[in-house]
Amino acid sequence: MDLPTRRVLTLDAAKEIAEAARAYGAEHGHHTSIIAIVDAGAHLVLLERQDGIPHGTIEVATLKAQISARFGVPSKNFRDAVDEGLVGLVGLPGMAAFEGAVPIIIDGECLGAIAVSGIDEAMDGAMSQAGVDRLVELVGG
Repeated sequence: MDLPTRRVLTLDAAKEIAEAARAYGAEHGHHTSIIAIVDAGAHLVLLERQDGIPHGTIEVATLKAQISARFGVPSKNFRDAVDEGLVGLVGLPGMAAFEGAVPIIIDGECLGAIAVSGIDEAMDGAMSQAGVDRLVELVGG
């Protein structure tokens, strides 16, 4: 019997993703944020809260990353669904219907997700995407 193999998100990969997200934010004039990166099981791999970011943002970033990893879609999808009237989504346990998280997908497989919080939703999402784009650049996929 052969068991399937699967890529996993390592701490080194998470650090690369966070650095790219942070650099993107700095290029656009944003020097403080919180970055949460979770693995495919939605468990924290890396959490970085820069000085000046409110403590409550930790939970927001973590929830955004977790929901993105669990469903393999950007958290913006849930925000859009709520905006379109599916308000029942906000009652789901662990739901964070805010833009700012994107799944980390390599070769069609979701390895986890990154969420940025603390700026505005569009920039949070752009920074997250920059982080994922950097990993794809490094490993392909």
